[in-house]
Amino acid sequence: MTSEKTMPPQIAAIQDCGFAIWSGDEVAEEFRSKFDPHRIPVKGIRQVRVWGLQVDDERELPGLERTSIPDEEIWEINLEAKDGSLYEVESRLLVAAEP
Repeated sequence: MTSEKTMPPQIAAIQDCGFAIWSGDEVAEEFRSKFDPHRIPVKGIRQVRVWGLQVDDERELPGLERTSIPDEEIWEINLEAKDGSLYEVESRLLVAAEP
């Protein structure tokens, strides 16, 4: 179950629009070609928690007995490809499409 947190403005804009577009060139062209180049239908949005890591081993990390990587909250956007397939994509790769 995800926590009830406020949706960031850029995610809310995608939800309100109902369509997304790539925010940059970080996504491989082969994957991008599966989607409409101007308006990618959004079929869902979910918040995901990526659990962090804590290491407590002085032998492995002398002087740093406790090393932590914090938990991370990310938003996944469920996109519909041209063939009707659905793909989950990290929200930082997308922005709301122009109306």
